Amino acid sequence: MTRSETITGFRSSTAAASAVDVVKSYGSGSTAVRALDHVSVDLNRGEFTAIMGPSGSGKSTLMHCLAGLDTVTSGSVAIGDVELRGLSDKKMTALRRDRIGFVFQSFNLVPTLTALENITLPIAIAGRRPDREWLATVIDTLGLRDRLGHRPSELSGGQQQRVAVGRALASRPEIIFGDEPTGNLDSRSSGEVMGILRQSVDQLGQTVVIVTHDPRAASWADRVLFLTDGRIVDELRSPTADSVLDRMKRLETRS
Repeated sequence: MTRSETITGFRSSTAAASAVDVVKSYGSGSTAVRALDHVSVDLNRGEFTAIMGPSGSGKSTLMHCLAGLDTVTSGSVAIGDVELRGLSDKKMTALRRDRIGFVFQSFNLVPTLTALENITLPIAIAGRRPDREWLATVIDTLGLRDRLGHRPSELSGGQQQRVAVGRALASRPEIIFGDEPTGNLDSRSSGEVMGILRQSVDQLGQTVVIVTHDPRAASWADRVLFLTDGRIVDELRSPTADSVLDRMKRLETRS
């Protein structure tokens, strides 16, 4: 696949999520702001992708549109082969619940529930029972076996984010989206959480997409996409923290 094909995209059977010619605008008339400007991209199954760009570049908007948390003005977005535009609220809720996992900067754990109860909460809400073998694999991968009975207030920030990752993984979704998942963590905890996301791709076959401003976090990915002014302007394969930082500096110089 050539670089132009990778960036401009086409809907393929290998894509866990895809966008084709997506425009996202806020407001109307002379005050309209175009957050995404004809973006096309495929996010391949079993791959770890980081999305980066200067503040206001559209990186969070792109993730929110890909995850079905926001609607597009024009163009199309799909999770696997399911086109998101036109889905009813009920079907969209079911798709996000059953096929997508989320990891947020703020953990979003329920303080009165134990770590295990937080991990299995989305499955319980859906009225299903967890796959015990898969759940055990997730818990062991996260290193949470001896923390399952603890409530969030009894856990460190890194442990709380591990629980949040476990919650995202527990239903075995097709794709996990992370919005600055290490934003509230120190460097050690950040490395632990990114290592776990990397493990989930390498050992569990997961697909992970994160938005981050941190070159060290991005260096765990297979691929980094760079946005400027609502457009994907570059990408980097097999990144290192230094190569990501260098690419970001060049983009900021251009702008």
